[in-house]
Amino acid sequence: MSYHFDRLKIVVVDDNKHMRMLVSTVLDALGVKTIYEAGSGEDAWKILSLNPCDIIFVDWVMSGMSGIELTERIRNAPDSPNPFLPIVMLTGHTSVERVNLARDAGVTEFLAKPVSAKAILNRLVSVIEHPRPYVRTKSYFGPCRRRREGGYQGPERRRSENENRTIPATAA
Repeated sequence: MSYHFDRLKIVVVDDNKHMRMLVSTVLDALGVKTIYEAGSGEDAWKILSLNPCDIIFVDWVMSGMSGIELTERIRNAPDSPNPFLPIVMLTGHTSVERVNLARDAGVTEFLAKPVSAKAILNRLVSVIEHPRPYVRTKSYFGPCRRRREGGYQGPERRRSENENRTIPATAA
């Protein structure tokens, strides 16, 4: 299937200028025309506040506001410009604990460094072709964390697939 990414507006957030340039260059080669770059979570927040964006690629470890803190702010802040924004977490820290922390913060997709053009393309396609419904509970707001059915039997287990789900305003 052929994709046309030319209408996407994407933010790339990494405190490493070379990593930002690498991801931006790949996105440009894929046809993305509007790419914003930020060297910190604070700068990314300013960009998001001024520009409606479709996807954000964010590094986990940054000085100042980390990628996890930015994710939580995007998902939960009362002044968030778009709590439904797909967030792709970039990181070299890929332990199961780290992946679970990112998931529990509201990250949509996870991308391990070093990144490749194919991996970036796969995350874009995943976000577009397989949008996940959003879930709001007492302790979490973000994309549904279920990648497969069954398993969890804890106290806050949803009774049905539609319980606690929210549809993004752009998809409604």
